[in-house]
Amino acid sequence: MSQLSRSVPFGFASLLTLAGGRARAAVPVTAVLAAISVFAPVALSQDERLAELLRQGQVALRAEDFNRAASVFEQAQQIGPNRKDVYRGLLLSYLQLGRLPDAESIGKTAVTRWPNDPELVHWLGLAYFQQHKNDLAIPELQHAVSLDPAQYDTHFDLALVLLSDDQYSDAAKELEVAVKLDPRAALPHVLLGRAYQNTNRSEQAVKQFQTALRLEPSLPLVHYHLGFAYESLGRNEEALAEYEKEIQRSPSNATVLYQLGHCQLSVGLWKSAVEYLQKAAQLEPGNSDAFYDLGKALLLEGDAQQAVPALRRAAALKPSNPMPHYQLSRALERLGRNEEAKQELETFTALNKAQPVTGGMAAGPVQ
Repeated sequence: MSQLSRSVPFGFASLLTLAGGRARAAVPVTAVLAAISVFAPVALSQDERLAELLRQGQVALRAEDFNRAASVFEQAQQIGPNRKDVYRGLLLSYLQLGRLPDAESIGKTAVTRWPNDPELVHWLGLAYFQQHKNDLAIPELQHAVSLDPAQYDTHFDLALVLLSDDQYSDAAKELEVAVKLDPRAALPHVLLGRAYQNTNRSEQAVKQFQTALRLEPSLPLVHYHLGFAYESLGRNEEALAEYEKEIQRSPSNATVLYQLGHCQLSVGLWKSAVEYLQKAAQLEPGNSDAFYDLGKALLLEGDAQQAVPALRRAAALKPSNPMPHYQLSRALERLGRNEEAKQELETFTALNKAQPVTGGMAAGPVQ
């Protein structure tokens, strides 16, 4: 990293030359002293040097030059190892650079020294979260919230961690606060809608997605989420309209393609469903649900021959799922392959008995 810009010290002979040409013994001492006072750099005190490094670090952070910021704050730490602003700069720089072990280390030291600084506690929580240490991240972020309950970012980040940990009810509580603290932000409404959706509150989810679209109509995947909420409420025509809006923006998104095809299948638009489900399966060849729905749609369309490989692929991808075997038995029976059909039906019966009882409408697509 480049050092603080400063004049290069002149040698004694250079000083004499600058004072009057070639170096001569006859130059008065007073002239030499005058030259030194003009050209020699003034040495900075430790406090001045630290202040200058902190200024440079802040400039680098604002310019998003995080490598330089980290280097400058590391120098500052050598001079001021007990300065909170040095630790703040280092922690933020390391987070932005993705130097997560360093961020965790400096963050733990900082929070030990200044346990009531809400930003330091918040950033340490983020360092844990980005390393997938949710069990450590959550209490730090909860502590940060308690230290500064009016800080939108902390509620939002805590909600992200809780969502990633499938703690949807707790995430919803944080997002409910976040949307009040910043009513103009669209993204927390989307996440709140997802939290509601995953706690069987689809009507409330619809309102949140609608609000997000009013605030930011171009926000990605909101039409998809709104469509999913409508579909879970049995409002399939409205769901289809939202999926079709989203597919115009995301024509190669396998998830959107699948959900559109799935919804079309459920309302009897089998031919169109085949088209979208084929695209979804091509883009995401490991998606068992896409192959299952594709096989089912082909079978309903009357193409049992093409349905068989799709259903076999679905069964291979998710061996514990009994449903592909049931549809396979139907397809094989239509093709006159009765012995194979019987075997598939037996497999379906055995797997079906072994299935655990599950509940919740947000867990996945309907079989």
